[in-house]
Amino acid sequence: VEWSASERSTITSLWGKINVAEIGPQALARVLIVYPWTQRYFGKFGDLSNAAAIQGNAKVAAHGKVVLGALEKAVKNMDDVKGTYSKLSQLHNEKLNVDPDNFRLLGDCLTIVLATKLGAGFPAEIQAVWQKFVAVVVSALSKQYF
Repeated sequence: VEWSASERSTITSLWGKINVAEIGPQALARVLIVYPWTQRYFGKFGDLSNAAAIQGNAKVAAHGKVVLGALEKAVKNMDDVKGTYSKLSQLHNEKLNVDPDNFRLLGDCLTIVLATKLGAGFPAEIQAVWQKFVAVVVSALSKQYF
C-alpha cells in the first residue's frame, strides 16, 4: 500500500496519543461485549458472563494490551505490514482458528474507543487515515486465510 507523508505523519501522531494500557483493554472488552460470539476464543479467560465481568477481567485487560502492543509493529513497519504480521496471521489461522472477520470487528471497536477518548481530536480527516491503516492491518492478519 502507498502511504503519503501526511498519512504517515497522521498515523504516527495519532499513535503517540494512544495509551496502550488503557485503550487496548477497552477495545478488546468492547468486542467481547458487542459481539459475544467472539468470546469462544477466550474460554480460558474465566468469567465473561456480562459486561461488568468482561470489563473487570484481568486476562481480557492483559490481552488487550498485547493486541494493541502488536498494532504498534504496524505503525513502525508501515511499508511491510503484511510481512510484519505473517507469523501472527498464520498463528491465528492454523492454531487458534480465529474467524478473520474478528480482526475487522476489533478494528471497528478500536476506532470507536479512540473516537470516544479523543473526541474533537479525532475528526473525520484523521479517522479516514486511521481506517485505511486498520484496513491494511486487517488485510495483513487475514492473509494466511485465503
